[in-house]
Amino acid sequence: MTEAGLRRAVWNPDGMLLVLCGLLLAFGLVMVASASVFWSAAVSGGPWHVFERQLLFSAIGLVAGFVALNLPLGMLLRLRHFVLAVALLLLTLVLIPGVGRAVNGSMRWLPFGLFRMQASEPALLLIAIYLAGYGAEQGGRLAAGLGGLVVPLLPVGLAVVLLLLEPDFGGAAVLLAMAFTVFFLAGARLRDLFILCLVGLIAMVLVAVAAPYRVIRLTTFLDPWNHARGSGFQLVQSLIAIGHGGWFGTGLGRGIEKLFYLPEPESDFIFAVIGEELGFIGMVTVLVLFAILTFRVFWIGRGAETVGRRFEGLLCYAVGSWIGFEVLINAGVNLGALPTKGITLPLISAGGSNLIMTLVALALVLNVSTGASAGPRRQPFPRGWRV
Repeated sequence: MTEAGLRRAVWNPDGMLLVLCGLLLAFGLVMVASASVFWSAAVSGGPWHVFERQLLFSAIGLVAGFVALNLPLGMLLRLRHFVLAVALLLLTLVLIPGVGRAVNGSMRWLPFGLFRMQASEPALLLIAIYLAGYGAEQGGRLAAGLGGLVVPLLPVGLAVVLLLLEPDFGGAAVLLAMAFTVFFLAGARLRDLFILCLVGLIAMVLVAVAAPYRVIRLTTFLDPWNHARGSGFQLVQSLIAIGHGGWFGTGLGRGIEKLFYLPEPESDFIFAVIGEELGFIGMVTVLVLFAILTFRVFWIGRGAETVGRRFEGLLCYAVGSWIGFEVLINAGVNLGALPTKGITLPLISAGGSNLIMTLVALALVLNVSTGASAGPRRQPFPRGWRV
């Protein structure tokens, strides 16, 4: 890339999205430090162990995001079948004994020396690229009838099965939600999507009730207080934390539930820590920021479609729906509106896999907003799409 092209890619991303990403990332680092300081001091011997790791993951994610910001997006379109194969390979490798690593009873991790990678995170991004490519190239087939949905649903269904074998019920739900969002926006008929949603819902219910622990989670979610010392412990502690926070919270760093009462306060239940320390106002502010971020991603996608860059537009829709559904599920679990799932809060929860992949995904959206990688389809964004 020429020096002029590099400057354009660095300095011309969508301003609002860039600011939102920076705000949420910085806020996440602060909340991870607050939520993990006591656990880190007790377990690792240093109060900033988790925070330092999160800071390192942030740096890695920003470097990887810079690379994604300068990628030629046309190359991703051409490699969509290859990236799909890589995604399925990752989801398969993690299930092989001796290759995958089990954490809390789930085979979700691949070891890489000092670090572990959750296979579902890069797999979701790679599948998003495949879905956007299929929608861009085969949108007419999607609109023609149910048969057009069969081809992309086969690899998506295989990925869902592999996720359920880990088991990762939350990841499977996010993948299905993202896929159906892309199918709808790529032109699939509502009638066909409704049929598939109905079949998928029945299948998910059957999978849920087939495993006793999932039935327990469902019954616990409906009435956690009757299981407060057992399967409902996490949810009860989350609700206590949020209730303790009230309107304005107890103050940053002054939460009580993170002191070995609330499990995973720095990751899965960091939204409850936000509720306790920053109150209802803090939770609403975070959700509003994520809503604006998701809307902005869709807005950029719509702008790309307007100038004939359909793949880039659908990629933005995939990323926006992926992040949006993760936020909804994490907040819903913390508030007791959804059964407990191991879904982190993007850009905020501790954990390298989700943070790095989210930064890369958002960097691809920023790449779309620059128009620097559109090749022969490159056209300037219409006036009004930028900040």
